[in-house]
Amino acid sequence: MALEIRNSIVLVVMAIFSLCAWAGVTVIYDSGQTRSLAPYLEILESSERATNSQPIRSPKLGAADIQALLPIRSPGLSPGTVPSRAHNRPFARPFFLIGSDTRSRQWLVKHRERLKAIGAVGMLVQAETREDLQATANLSGGLPIMPVSATDIAKALGISHYPVLVSSQGIEQ
Repeated sequence: MALEIRNSIVLVVMAIFSLCAWAGVTVIYDSGQTRSLAPYLEILESSERATNSQPIRSPKLGAADIQALLPIRSPGLSPGTVPSRAHNRPFARPFFLIGSDTRSRQWLVKHRERLKAIGAVGMLVQAETREDLQATANLSGGLPIMPVSATDIAKALGISHYPVLVSSQGIEQ
């Protein structure tokens, strides 16, 4: 009897969790440049039903298209000097902000080995052309660098210039 009750409770809990999984999406922020997930969901749904005779059309890749990423800009951030300071925000992984400007490129080359050693992840916060992206990739030496706007991160950390390294020890250039 106790085993049946326990099994019933487990089934009820599983049913509740599965209902939670079907909850609707809540939009927290919409930049106005939001793209619908519908084409991607259609691909997933159609691939589940697809047979070998049905071709699957692929959606436009959006952000995977390099031209769609450009230009990369982070309003409020510019190349410049950043004084070292401590902060009280422990980050799980160090990260750095760079642009495609000469100062950032020189900083990346100078600090590349240290950045690799500490497992830092880069954010390219300014780039105008494909050549800027390619030059940064060539100088990275295998460091992961993502093209992003870092305005919100910079505001939260009180940073107005790059290149800069943010780690659990503090902010430094």
